[in-house]
Amino acid sequence: MAMEKRVTPTEEQLEILEYSFCKVNKHPDPTTLCLIAAETGLSEEQTLKWFKQRLAEWRKSEGLPSESRSVRD
Repeated sequence: MAMEKRVTPTEEQLEILEYSFCKVNKHPDPTTLCLIAAETGLSEEQTLKWFKQRLAEWRKSEGLPSESRSVRD
């Protein structure tokens, strides 16, 4: 199995990701995810991974279970 190289988003990429997460959608559909990935220059997989991690972080800060999708924001 090949190891995936860990990519740390730049500050500019993080601004775009955070804006999209907070103002656009915490659960982007595939089309939106593709557009965000294109705007940041990250792959769709990297963008999706960032959104999943950020959502878990947000849920934890709100006192919600990290994986539950029954309560939508």
